[in-house]
Amino acid sequence: MKDTFFQRIQNNPIIAAVNDVNCLDEAIDSPADMVFMLTGNIFNLAEMVERVKAADMQIYIHLDLMEGFSRDAMAMRYIGERIQPHGIITTKSNLIKIAREMNIFAIQRLFILDSLSLETGIKSIHANRPDAVEVLPGIMPKVIRQVRAETKAAVIAGGLINDKEDVIESLKAGAIGVSSSNQAIWSL
Repeated sequence: MKDTFFQRIQNNPIIAAVNDVNCLDEAIDSPADMVFMLTGNIFNLAEMVERVKAADMQIYIHLDLMEGFSRDAMAMRYIGERIQPHGIITTKSNLIKIAREMNIFAIQRLFILDSLSLETGIKSIHANRPDAVEVLPGIMPKVIRQVRAETKAAVIAGGLINDKEDVIESLKAGAIGVSSSNQAIWSL
C-alpha cells in the first residue's frame, strides 16, 4: 500500500480533496490519481469509496470528518475491513497508532497555527510515525521545509492552495503532494 501511494503521488502530486459529496464526480473525472474524502457518513461512505476505486483512483478518508463513526479502534477496524479505503487521514494521534497497528496507511493532518503547534506537531510525528503528514495551511514553504528537515516525513501541503504558484512553491519546499478542494487545481 505504501509503495503504491508514493508511486502515484510521485507521478501526480495533485490530490482532489472533496469536502462536498456533490463534487465527487468532478474529482473522479479530474486528472488527479487520489482523493482525500473530507465528508461522508456511515450510510454513504462505502459507496463513495467504491466509486473512486472503480475509477482506478486511490481514496483516503478523513476519519475525524465522517459522521456516524466513533473515533476508536472498532470504527477503524470496521472501516479497514468493510469499507477498505486505501488509507485514513486524522488529526488524532491515538487513531494514527491504531491504524498503524492494523496496517492501515495513516496520514496525520497537522494544523500549524503558531510555533507551539509546529513544535507539538513535530513531536507527534516522531512519536506516532504516520506514513505521511498533511500540513495545513499548505502555503507555508518555510514550515514545510522545517517539518521535512526535522522529521524526514513525507509531507503533503493542504489548505489555502489556490493557484499554480501555491502548488509549485509547496513542491519546491519539499512537499511530495498537494491536496486542494479547489477544483481548478485538480486539473493542473
